Amino acid sequence: MQRKKIVVLTGAGVSAESGLSTFRDAGGLWEGHDVHDVASPQGFAKDPDLVLRFYNQRRRQLEQVEPNEAHYAIASLENKYDVVVVTQNVDNLHERAGSTNIIHLHGELTQAKSVLPPYNVYDIGYKDIELGDVCEKGGQLRPNIVWFGETVPLMTEAAIVSGTADIFIVVGTSLVVYPAASLLDYVNGNARKYIIDPNKPNVYGIHKNIEFITEKATKGMVHLADNLLKEI
Repeated sequence: MQRKKIVVLTGAGVSAESGLSTFRDAGGLWEGHDVHDVASPQGFAKDPDLVLRFYNQRRRQLEQVEPNEAHYAIASLENKYDVVVVTQNVDNLHERAGSTNIIHLHGELTQAKSVLPPYNVYDIGYKDIELGDVCEKGGQLRPNIVWFGETVPLMTEAAIVSGTADIFIVVGTSLVVYPAASLLDYVNGNARKYIIDPNKPNVYGIHKNIEFITEKATKGMVHLADNLLKEI
């Protein structure tokens, strides 16, 4: 029998419970700098050293934290379902928890890419990127992160996958960050939809079959995963 398809859209609220800080938690500032200073092409052009230091610090922090119950609950769904995780997070906690099919909409913190075409990507783990670290063609390496003002290259793939879902789960995101928030629009009207958020988000009335779970990511995801696994 063909397995049902679950697509899980995750955001910063999932990783926050592992201790990863977010822009919003920090009031949009880092060492007194606006997020656009450290997360935009313009910011990188103006002060690349500042941007690299910011992401080096985030990479070091990531090495020190562990996946939480929400990450493991999502991974457990693969025991009985065909699961795709579409994440806005740039960390690798889904992978470390055991999820095997992940679309990183906003890039990956443990990767670097060249500023020169063809923009080759390199796995760097938790190593720092320094000024002077270059690709084979001499291009400076930068974090493989989708910055403010840049296109989201995997958005089309994520939209197509969302349209195939029998069950669509939103956890750890308030559905206000676009274009990721628009993925709900691509989900089949007959698909079951679950939104896990302690503060019930305002979702447009055109969406049907939505069940709201007003809990934090860990508690809500564990509860939902347990119920879904019992169905099969």
